[in-house]
Amino acid sequence: MEAICTASAGEEVEIILNDQSAFNDLKEYLSECGIGFREIYDGEKMTLQFTR
Repeated sequence: MEAICTASAGEEVEIILNDQSAFNDLKEYLSECGIGFREIYDGEKMTLQFTR
């Protein structure tokens, strides 16, 4: 959450998670804020990339 809140406008952010519930919550939050994102799955590792 700190990365989202402190990122400057136009800054690219990448968040890596291994908790499916937290991953889904973050996707929902970004969607509600109107922030488009990219999902990357690599085994147990899940990554969200977006531009603030």
